[in-house]
Amino acid sequence: MAFSSMQGSIDFDAEMTLSDKLKVFKSNNFNPQSYFHSNSGGTTEKDIRQLCMHLERLKKASAEEMRKSVYANYASFIRTSREISDLEGELVSLKNLLSSRANIIHGIADGVRIESLPDGTDHAREAADLEFEDSEPPKYDKWLSQFMEKIEVLLAERRIDEALAILDEGEVLVEEARETKSMTIKAILSLEHSIMVNRQKLADQLADATCQASTNGFELRAAVQSMKKIGDGPRAHTLLLKSHQQKLHRNMQSLQPSSTTYGPAYTTALAHLVFSTIAQASNDSLTIFDDEPAFTSELVTWAVNQTLAFAQLIKRNVVATPAASGCLRIVAECIHICLGHSLLLEDRGLALWPTVLNFFKPFLEQALTTTLKKIDLCTAALAASEDWSLCHSPIAGRSWGSASASMVTSHQKLSNTAHRFHTMIQELCEDIGSLEILHLSEQALEGVLQSFNAYVSLLVNALPSSMDADNLEGSGRRIVGMAETETQQVALLANAVLLADELLPRATIKLCSTIRGDDPQQRDPDRKNRPPEQRELKKRLQRSVEQLRDSFCRQHALELIVTEDGGVHLSAEMYISMDENKEEPEWFPSPIYQELFAKLTRLGSIASDVFVGRERFATILLMRLTETVILWFSEDQNFWDEIEGAQRPLGPLGLQQFYLDMEFVILFASQGRYLSRNLHQVMKNVIARAIEAVKANNIDPYSVLPEDEWFADVAQIAIKMLLGQANFDNPDHDITSPTASMSARSVSSVHSHGSQ
Repeated sequence: MAFSSMQGSIDFDAEMTLSDKLKVFKSNNFNPQSYFHSNSGGTTEKDIRQLCMHLERLKKASAEEMRKSVYANYASFIRTSREISDLEGELVSLKNLLSSRANIIHGIADGVRIESLPDGTDHAREAADLEFEDSEPPKYDKWLSQFMEKIEVLLAERRIDEALAILDEGEVLVEEARETKSMTIKAILSLEHSIMVNRQKLADQLADATCQASTNGFELRAAVQSMKKIGDGPRAHTLLLKSHQQKLHRNMQSLQPSSTTYGPAYTTALAHLVFSTIAQASNDSLTIFDDEPAFTSELVTWAVNQTLAFAQLIKRNVVATPAASGCLRIVAECIHICLGHSLLLEDRGLALWPTVLNFFKPFLEQALTTTLKKIDLCTAALAASEDWSLCHSPIAGRSWGSASASMVTSHQKLSNTAHRFHTMIQELCEDIGSLEILHLSEQALEGVLQSFNAYVSLLVNALPSSMDADNLEGSGRRIVGMAETETQQVALLANAVLLADELLPRATIKLCSTIRGDDPQQRDPDRKNRPPEQRELKKRLQRSVEQLRDSFCRQHALELIVTEDGGVHLSAEMYISMDENKEEPEWFPSPIYQELFAKLTRLGSIASDVFVGRERFATILLMRLTETVILWFSEDQNFWDEIEGAQRPLGPLGLQQFYLDMEFVILFASQGRYLSRNLHQVMKNVIARAIEAVKANNIDPYSVLPEDEWFADVAQIAIKMLLGQANFDNPDHDITSPTASMSARSVSSVHSHGSQ
């Protein structure tokens, strides 16, 4: 009961938005203990586990929402941080200015106070002033001279730490003098000015040191640290980043690409140099300045700019030309290298991979689109000279591909165009799948489906029924080598079936796993429980295969039904005219159904050799071809208008022949195991309709029709004769059988017509 209530709560939460889910945690009165007990009280361990999973999902959703919020407001954050940094600098300047003004005001106040003393003290004051002027200036001048000389020596010798110590000592002396009034205001101001000037000199000297090419990393960090101690932190941080940038540019000069430089090798070297420099700059910044927002924002902005400059170099020297020409492998490999190096900085708090991905995304899409076009053009070019013979793969896959996939492909028999098409699609999927980018995997998967549809269109055009004016050069359709024999035509179907049923789903498994967010290494492409993306992919591929199969069946049905001069072999006339001859015919299935049986037998034999392990498709193929022929006349209103017409009605002999033809088809389709329920019902319906047509002419059809066993016997004998299995030398052969008077001419004509 508790589990049901908690499950219902979780289901309800699933319908809530993320902001609604997080409201309970944002409350000031939120108590984790009470929240846990209210959701898990009285539940089992399984319920608690379910609650933990729910909280874990909520945690991930919250993290993702926070990440999106940071990315969405990052520009505003950087701008605000800069403004705060500038404001802090202005506040420091204002503080110094106020301090100077305060000193001046204190000096003026002291002078006014001394001048306002009573007249009785004038003599004493004058005496004191004379005594001070006689005693202090020489002592102060001597000390200040020594102080300045010592600082100049330390600055000249670049003894930074000692110079800083002397300056700090001078500032301490100034503070003590202010408190004890041991020095005049003039002396204090002079000393402060001297300290400020020498601090500036020291800061400039340190700044110059950071810009020197000979300055090593230790000296750079020491100089920046000293500038921070002086109070010039913002300038020090900027110079730190500038120094790393100058060092990066010097090192990049040795990596200028040449015509002999291989793209991925250059990309690897440059990516290592750029992102290692960014990593070092990040370490120095965090070590010296901790994680102060102003400096962190400057570091991130600098790192993004360096990344964009790096991406521009890779684009100009490596990616742009291959992307335009459709060399997807080079583009994908180089971008994979860039993403890999940028991802290493994510642990340091620098998420630079979105910058890399957004920059290169148009080039990836361009390379993908161009590659898909190249696949279509290459396949069409090969199809123009294709003989549609099946063979094992003559092309070895990439050495870094899956060994099991290569082994499976090497044992499959396809035509040359299908082998080439599969190889190119497999390479495309490997290139895109290695990046594991969601939207790109979706786009690639859709492209694979469109390319397969284009390939199936080529196969349809290869059928003889497509060899017309539309297939000539200059028309909208491509020139394709014709599949003239039945073996070649079945090979067309074999190409489409094997690609759609096994090879393409196997090749795209990594794309589907990327879309679903799973590990492709843990998925078995032969498993029944495939992910929804793969099931949807197979459905769409199968729809294209069905279009080819329907075109195949339609072509062979037309070959049987339509004559070369535009007439038809299957018409109502062949049944109506039987009763006009006044002679009982030699009972045997009509020639068109003999041809249908012969064609199905040949196609079944070819399919059994081609569709090894896929007998179900061969069965469906024969079933669809039989249905196409039967449905043609069953739905032809002109056929039934003649059968049911009053001027030349269907007679008993015509009905008997029609009944025999239908029983013949039912029998051989049943024995071949491709008699569908739909086909069986359609044939029963047309038999019943023909019987009703005869009954409408005041003829009792059942009085003129033989028993059902007679139709079955004649149909069985016809099948054996057409297969060459009849034994007329048997003395037990029934002379009175319906086929005993069958002429040799009928049998020979059937065989000759069926072999066309």
